[in-house]
Amino acid sequence: MEDRSSWDWEVGTKPIANLNDWKGKFRWVEEPSAGPDGEKIAAIVNLDEGEFQVCVNGEPWETVFEKIWHLRFSPDGRLTALVSEMGEWTMAIDGDPWEGRFGYLWEPLFSADGKNIAISVQQDMAYCMALNGQLWEQTFVNMTNTAISPDGTHTAAVVQTKKFGEAEIQKFQEGCFSVAVDGKPWDQTFVNVWNMAFNPEGDKVAAEVRVSLYDYTISVNGKPWNQTFPCVWEPIFNPASGGAVAPVRVQGKWTLAEDGQLIWRGRYVQLWQQSYSPDGQRLAAVVAPKYGRWTAAVDDQPWSMTFQDMVTDLQFSPDSKRLAALGKNGPAWKVSVDGSVWPDTFDMVWKPVFSPDSTHLAAKVERNRKYTICVDGKIWARECEAVWDPVFSPAGDKLMIRAVEDGQYNRYVIPVTEITG
Repeated sequence: MEDRSSWDWEVGTKPIANLNDWKGKFRWVEEPSAGPDGEKIAAIVNLDEGEFQVCVNGEPWETVFEKIWHLRFSPDGRLTALVSEMGEWTMAIDGDPWEGRFGYLWEPLFSADGKNIAISVQQDMAYCMALNGQLWEQTFVNMTNTAISPDGTHTAAVVQTKKFGEAEIQKFQEGCFSVAVDGKPWDQTFVNVWNMAFNPEGDKVAAEVRVSLYDYTISVNGKPWNQTFPCVWEPIFNPASGGAVAPVRVQGKWTLAEDGQLIWRGRYVQLWQQSYSPDGQRLAAVVAPKYGRWTAAVDDQPWSMTFQDMVTDLQFSPDSKRLAALGKNGPAWKVSVDGSVWPDTFDMVWKPVFSPDSTHLAAKVERNRKYTICVDGKIWARECEAVWDPVFSPAGDKLMIRAVEDGQYNRYVIPVTEITG
């Protein structure tokens, strides 16, 4: 991620580009993407049949491609896209394609700082991953559920290591799937493997695995827990102990386990999306204390308020003392902080962000097909055609808002008090 202290935090409005002008220059303009510092806006544009470019602040990339998709800014501000030339695919970064050409690419993954990029690759009907354009040495007949380590130096994916036909039930039950890390599969195979996670150091991978038709557990670097369960969900790592932590089903209810041992006493109808606080001392999860009611639990203590349809997007504050989440009742979305709900409801809310000093919480929201920003339960006066996630200044007293109004993309820097009062 770019150092936000180097960004322009002078209060004011900076006009960047008028998207209406683009529509007159190209056959069509696809959905735009705004850079993390707000200084750039980009979109895939069509010139003619089979001719596409990327337009950045009104200026197109030099190269014309047959197809372009998945336009994204990386955390360090580089603009990436999957592009096709002569029927082959590669990744272009700020307009410069990788040297390698592949049959197909999908699902790019970025390291935390954005400097390393991994991607799923299909080549000659075999599958692998590429890191910064370099393919794994080994390919596989099937591959799903990819991951990249936080520092971006390692990649992992669920792979099929043994071929089997539709009728080879016995062979399937013996285990034909594993996890490949940097292209090297674990020695042990499983009936199925699903979601996985790297530890912060990048030297461990934990994955939810199925060891028989009826038994599930977590495997760390290919070694399953000694305990099995009727079902498990996606694991994470405890940043303090280094253990793998996952939701597990016990006697018809859900709880949390670390390295196979139960660590929460509470039993829930459902439990998932567990998350540690930045200091590693608090553990939160989305839970259903009873059927059809959802809330968040922190250190096995559920909030008293519940939602009907779902709770998602748990977010700890930087000081680890506060927790925010999104909840949904019917069509209405709400933001909840430490168990208290903001007064307004919305048609949609995106994952909230805390200020660096943990005192403010902001979120992108939608109401009546218009988008704006809500801070500490107060709504920004402007209603826009598009906005992106808000960004706090390093001191937490200002907010950078990237927004499109009447086709004009502007970069706003405002005092937080302009919204909160």
